[in-house]
Amino acid sequence: MSEVIPEWETVAVSVIDDIVELRLHSGEGSLVWSATSHREVMEAFGWAGSRRSTKAVIITGTGETFCSSIDVASFKGMPWDEIWWEGRRMLQNISDIDVPVIAAVNGPATAHAEIAVLADIVIASDTAVFGDHIHITRRTAPGDGAHAVWANLLGPSRVKYFLLTAATIDAHEGRTIGFVHEVLPYGEVLPRAHAIAEQLATLSVPVLRFSKAAVSIAARRFFAEDLSHGLGLEGSGHWVDGGISS
Repeated sequence: MSEVIPEWETVAVSVIDDIVELRLHSGEGSLVWSATSHREVMEAFGWAGSRRSTKAVIITGTGETFCSSIDVASFKGMPWDEIWWEGRRMLQNISDIDVPVIAAVNGPATAHAEIAVLADIVIASDTAVFGDHIHITRRTAPGDGAHAVWANLLGPSRVKYFLLTAATIDAHEGRTIGFVHEVLPYGEVLPRAHAIAEQLATLSVPVLRFSKAAVSIAARRFFAEDLSHGLGLEGSGHWVDGGISS
């Protein structure tokens, strides 16, 4: 019986030799973050993590941008408890994937860049920049996981500057800091991610799972403790401003 590969509007799925590729997009162009992608990315991470034979997961964008814009209007009228529920599970689902996750960051990632840097291995284009341009610039708190992910990667002092000023970090500086592992020309990023995935896939699923668990203990503990609290603070920010604003 052949496997049924799920289809989503904003996540294109391909599976080759138990390597799962999740390509984020909007109408086959670069992803514009929306209420639809918020739900579908959560579902896609959950599916990839629950697929028993998966040996590696690759997350990438489409075109020359990973994700740098947001369709705010799509969230208007969406109850905060629903956003909270999906947001918490979206990042928890990627954190809970039991095998290596590789991000092929094809370009600027300034909207939900934490999705990319939550990966175990980050391969970035030399055109990539990382930032959080969808919270403080829109008068709300960066509490939907961005705070926890970036604090872990940048440290308690630098993360304040990074998130409070909506600063950016380019791929080369990211490699110096340590959250980017390789920087390559645009056209080489995704092939390199697949080459690493193929190398990992020579190992058994149990070895991959146990190895991922061993190197993730501290990060998973830190993340689980901070995620719900941060989402509550972001919701408070929206509430005092009268709801999700432009």
